[in-house]
Amino acid sequence: MNRIDSLFANKKDILSIYFTAGFPALSDTMSVLKALEDAGVDMVEIGMPFSDPLADGPVIQRASLDAMANGMTVKVLLEQIRNMRQSVNMAVCLMGYINPVFHYGLDKFLADCQQAGVDALILPDLPWDEYLRNYKAQFDKYGIYLIPLVAPQISDDRIREIDSNARGFIYEVASAGITGNIKTSQDYRSAYFDRVRGLGLKNKLVIGFGIKDNASYIHACQHADGAIIGTAFVNHLKANGSDPAKIAEFIKGVKG
Repeated sequence: MNRIDSLFANKKDILSIYFTAGFPALSDTMSVLKALEDAGVDMVEIGMPFSDPLADGPVIQRASLDAMANGMTVKVLLEQIRNMRQSVNMAVCLMGYINPVFHYGLDKFLADCQQAGVDALILPDLPWDEYLRNYKAQFDKYGIYLIPLVAPQISDDRIREIDSNARGFIYEVASAGITGNIKTSQDYRSAYFDRVRGLGLKNKLVIGFGIKDNASYIHACQHADGAIIGTAFVNHLKANGSDPAKIAEFIKGVKG
């Protein structure tokens, strides 16, 4: 069983944390990953730095540029996590953009992800229909899930269509726009969350964008199966580095 399926079968109120590979320092990837697991995080999204992101806000963009300046690449990241399953048991996703994956070679990338024990990919700029038509068979071959994103503007019928072919979970974007920048009211977001939950989807729902503290984490878990924190944690790493004690303190503050 994929670790994501096992996680959602046995736990609720999932806490997923995003961080950028190679930030603050090139060698921090595995230490941050292990510290997050030790702190009680359920799932992690490791960001693959890219120079031209579509969905990332300024904080994550800056972290990506810093990571690339440190020497981070897709190849370096896959080398860093090659043996992560010797010490890390939680579900792990890689999040990024399709251009570096194609440059690396999709089949080789998926094979190396499988070898490392990666459970899923989140690639916001890979159109879902194109994935189904051209790449799903390769993903299935290596047992890697592609996690789809849905947003408030997407129709109910389209969400149901995406859900019918998805595995793992659905990334429910809290608001149109970029990470770390929520401008819609909580009432609007709650109505959107309730609309999606009311569709009776087969996949679990995890809310991201704008989740930053205990209050927003609790609010998300009231409307979905879990929440994703990205910008707030990247800001924490920028201010405090990869100190495991500080990471544990951040996670404790989120969980309450």
